[in-house]
Amino acid sequence: MLIFCGCQPDTEDYTIMTVNGSIFASDMGITLIHEHVLVDWIGADSTGYHRWDRAEVVERVIPYFEEVRGRGVDTIIEYTPAYLGRDPFVLQELSQRTGIQILTNTGYYGAVDNRFIPEHVYHETAEQIALRWIDEFENGIDGSELRPGFMKISVREESSLSELHEKIVRAAAITHLATGMVISSHTIGDQPAREQINLLKSEGVHPSAWIWTHAQTGSLEANLSAAREGAWISLDGVRFQPGQDDDAHGSIGWYAGRIADLKKEGFLSQVLISHDAGWYDAGEPGGGDFRSYTDIFDFLISELIDRGFTEDDIWQLLEENPGNAFGLRTRALDE
Repeated sequence: MLIFCGCQPDTEDYTIMTVNGSIFASDMGITLIHEHVLVDWIGADSTGYHRWDRAEVVERVIPYFEEVRGRGVDTIIEYTPAYLGRDPFVLQELSQRTGIQILTNTGYYGAVDNRFIPEHVYHETAEQIALRWIDEFENGIDGSELRPGFMKISVREESSLSELHEKIVRAAAITHLATGMVISSHTIGDQPAREQINLLKSEGVHPSAWIWTHAQTGSLEANLSAAREGAWISLDGVRFQPGQDDDAHGSIGWYAGRIADLKKEGFLSQVLISHDAGWYDAGEPGGGDFRSYTDIFDFLISELIDRGFTEDDIWQLLEENPGNAFGLRTRALDE
């Protein structure tokens, strides 16, 4: 197990929006860029705050936050989208009680056959959808003062974008140009990644405003192609599984190898890493199984060091890159 102490990252001091208000990127410290606290799989037509007990969720999750705080983590970016269990009030209490800074999001999740898409999305234009997300950023979520710090969207896996998903991506482009929030897109496979980059460019948004979430599902060639365009490559499923072959896809060794390949090609400054862990399930007694947020510190970092990564490289992955990716600023194509 390795514990890293934070240092001042060599990054632009962008503004970061947390559930407790804005901070500077230099204050993020060690950051996990894709984790979950709560999720509700029941669907957009049935989910809501009535589905879980906030106090129960907080008490269940606090030990995991304290555990990763002991590894040196200062900031967690929480990826659960609206209509899938997003609860910024839970996140704010967790942040206040543990001292860990937390970001929440706006946007809609189109994967899983649109199960988590609210009805109005089918009838509204991209501009109308964008106005909803912009309103959350400017005025707060659900009548509160809690504001999102980024967008979380998703598209159909391993295939061309549907008309509905094109509309969601266009809404994200409009919202980005109005707010400066980065677009993090759950994207499985090479083809939908390429299509989203092209669509965003057609809307005047530079690919550096787009995070390929789950880029580990893509080929190295596609990761490199997206990185050359300026996109962020998020390898966000890091998980140690005992007995797994070191070279198996998704193993600690595999993640270290993919990061090393991206570094070799000069793209370490565009790589993001996280666990995609947590997952208090509102539909399960007591929240069901909950996976901790520690495998990067307990397993991956030592593997990277064995491959020649320096402490500066590790700081870049865990401090500099998150600040640069999630810093609020407009990234237009002509800039």
